[in-house]
Amino acid sequence: MTDIVFNIALGKVASLAALTGGANDALVMVPLESTGLVADSTMRDYDTLSDLLAGASNEQTSVGRKTLSGVTVTVNDTDNRVDIDAADVTWTAPTGNAIGAVVVCYDPDTTGGTDADLIPLTKHGITWTPDGNNFSLTVADFFRASSAA
Repeated sequence: MTDIVFNIALGKVASLAALTGGANDALVMVPLESTGLVADSTMRDYDTLSDLLAGASNEQTSVGRKTLSGVTVTVNDTDNRVDIDAADVTWTAPTGNAIGAVVVCYDPDTTGGTDADLIPLTKHGITWTPDGNNFSLTVADFFRASSAA
C-alpha cells in the first residue's frame, strides 16, 4: 500500500498544518485496520474521516488516535518545495488488530465535533500488529509539496 494525499487536501496540507498550534485545532493520526482497507484510488476520494470510516476501512480503536506534536512547515527554497514534519508518535503497551495504514487528519476543533469535521490529509501504509510492546512511528516529512515547473 502506498502513501497518498486525499483529493480534498490537494493544495491545502501546508496551510492547514501551519494553522495548528492555535487554541483548538490539531493534526490527528488515526490508525486503520489492515483488514478491509479500500484501494488508494477509492480512499483518496473521501472528504471527511466520517466518509472514510463509513466505507470498508475500519479504525483500529484499541491503540487510539494520536495528536501530532512538533508540527513544522518548512519552505525549502533550494529544492523548491515545502516539507511538513512532526514529532514521532509512540503508543504505550498497544494491543489489538493489525494496522495497515495511518491517516493524518486536520481537526478544526479539538474541543468537540465529530468525525465529519475531520479532513483527511495524508494516508501512510504501515504494517504493524500491536503486541503489547511499546511502538514508535517515525513521522519524518509526512508531506512534501514541490513545484512542477
